[in-house]
Amino acid sequence: MAKDYYAILGVQKTATEADLKQAYRRLSRELHPDKHKGDPSDPASVRAGKEKEAKFKEVNEAYDVLSDPKKRQAYDQFGTADAAGFGGGQGFSGFSGFSGFDPSAFAGGDFADLFESFFGGGAGRRRRETDNRGRAVEVELTISFADAVTGMEREVTLRTHVTCADCSGSGGEKGSKLQTCSECGGAGAVTRTSSSLFGMIRQSVLCPSCRGSGKVPERSCKRCSGEGRTMERKTLTVRILKGIDDGQTLRITGEGEAGRQGGASGDLLVHIRVEPDSRFLREGDDIRSTVKAPITDAVLGGRLSVLTVHGTMETTIPAGTQPGQILRLKGKGMPVLNTSRFGDHYVTVNVEIPTKLSRRERELLEELKRIGG
Repeated sequence: MAKDYYAILGVQKTATEADLKQAYRRLSRELHPDKHKGDPSDPASVRAGKEKEAKFKEVNEAYDVLSDPKKRQAYDQFGTADAAGFGGGQGFSGFSGFSGFDPSAFAGGDFADLFESFFGGGAGRRRRETDNRGRAVEVELTISFADAVTGMEREVTLRTHVTCADCSGSGGEKGSKLQTCSECGGAGAVTRTSSSLFGMIRQSVLCPSCRGSGKVPERSCKRCSGEGRTMERKTLTVRILKGIDDGQTLRITGEGEAGRQGGASGDLLVHIRVEPDSRFLREGDDIRSTVKAPITDAVLGGRLSVLTVHGTMETTIPAGTQPGQILRLKGKGMPVLNTSRFGDHYVTVNVEIPTKLSRRERELLEELKRIGG
């Protein structure tokens, strides 16, 4: 049975891009494996951690599909994001390929065409979409809290398919021309026969030789065996934006897996993990911290040094400040992603009560007590 990606993210099918992003960020923080490593000496704790990790992977899988308009459209129509549709050569056993299928999406004659393509007669009229596009590649990158404030550039190395250097991605030797695929006759699809509740069914599937293009090179490139790509390591410089938060994902278009025989490259998805800083608590774009203030400053007022994510600054502490009172430092919080704005910094004042007093200090306090202070 196909996975219900909307249920995994906890959103409705009408969810907007912003809804999806918000749900993904919340679940990524909640389920991130670093927060659920478990106690190695406690089997139940380890088991719970593995369950959280499995759910974390499901959340990433769901977001990868639903955040991509083309994949989401395919998923909404067929219950799968696979461009080939309905699981390739698996046939209709138990109708497992129809999870999430909506016949109303094929109003106006398209449903009939789709029906014919599976039960015979449609393959010759409608060629399948090619399957040459590269897949997305996912990596996780851990940065410091300070890096999230200032932004930075970081090199990442990944092992994936890259465009073949010898044939420049064509899949053929230099001077080799493209010719009609002998397996599908240029149709880009071949017919497979399988059994089902209805008896023998003919199903049109993507041609395994040309991947739907209908063309193959006369002589395949020796280096890549006609794939147009080779498996290698490549290093990229990733620009981390100021204000990025833990659990967010950067999508770098075209830097994922190289496509087959010149097909478009997939995207690189960089999942960001921000290390916490014990001095600060982040709440969206705002920062919270605590600071100690002498009792004299709390009573009489004064100046207070506060460490912010932008460095140390001084602020005024009003006379009569109470323990636990919160001061706001406007614009001294985190950078707001993709803007020139900043959040605020909220400081909780902890008033220091002296545990030891000199004779003079005691006399002054007793005097204050006598006059009604």
